[in-house]
Amino acid sequence: MSEETARQVAQPRETKQGWRRFFQNLRRSAREQARIFVKSKMAVAGLAIIVFYIVVALVAPYVAPYAPYERIYAADGTWAKLQPPTAAHPLGTTEAAHDVLSQLLLGARIAMFVGLLGAFMVAVIGTTMGVIAGYYGGWVDELVMRLVDILYGLPFIPFVIVLVTVLGASVWNIILGIALLYWLSTARVIRSEVLTVRERPYVEAAEAAGASDFRIMAVHILPNVIPLAALYAAIAVGYSIVAQASIAFLGFGDPTIPSWGVMLQRAFVTQAFGTAWWWVFPPGLSITLVVTGAYLVGRGYEEVVNPQLQEK
Repeated sequence: MSEETARQVAQPRETKQGWRRFFQNLRRSAREQARIFVKSKMAVAGLAIIVFYIVVALVAPYVAPYAPYERIYAADGTWAKLQPPTAAHPLGTTEAAHDVLSQLLLGARIAMFVGLLGAFMVAVIGTTMGVIAGYYGGWVDELVMRLVDILYGLPFIPFVIVLVTVLGASVWNIILGIALLYWLSTARVIRSEVLTVRERPYVEAAEAAGASDFRIMAVHILPNVIPLAALYAAIAVGYSIVAQASIAFLGFGDPTIPSWGVMLQRAFVTQAFGTAWWWVFPPGLSITLVVTGAYLVGRGYEEVVNPQLQEK
């Protein structure tokens, strides 16, 4: 076997071993982080809130008593508008005779979908840009950081309003706006961590051994910054849900899709804020609880990535 052939045979084997080492490091890091995470009562409480609303979102189509925009009729055949809570309608009805409980349950699907997907995209984009900028440095780092500075100057709400005006009022376009602007802080923090990690001996040894840049970033650097990425992803869950609710409340969301923001917007437009508390309070409380849960998870997870907090 020639030297060239031997090298071609060895490369796939080395790549496979590298990825196996990556997943081993990832599993070990995840176990260590989970062990510290569960010690924080605050983080566990926040996670319980998030899991509760995820379960609600999953079972909502099966437990919601009515369709989100199904009319409720009174005994005399008229619309049952702005009816207070009863046994038949535990959270009352809206000004258009829709069941509030059904809209609240189905609205959890949009909230958690936007929150989790938006946070995932923020973590992926921010981590990728941060790792690339921190590892390569030089003009690559300068280019990424200048892009971050420019995007920091764009106000989020006006930017998303323009985006949905041009592309259409869609949940996907709101998620796109979240992904485009909320990754900036993640990228900056990840970049700073990578600048430290890349100077460690095992990274220098991998470079000396001729490992590719991609393998060094994926196998040796990425597992060390994933805790930070997860921290900012947890925080982004709350940001994403508030962003979607804010855009919907301003009237730029898709009115055909039930969401907590749309519920509050309809209550505001019909001037029901001061009278129909059963219509306003549930979606407002749900937004508050989910955002609080995301904050508690993030604050508890910070104990994983901040050794000074671990010592306390």
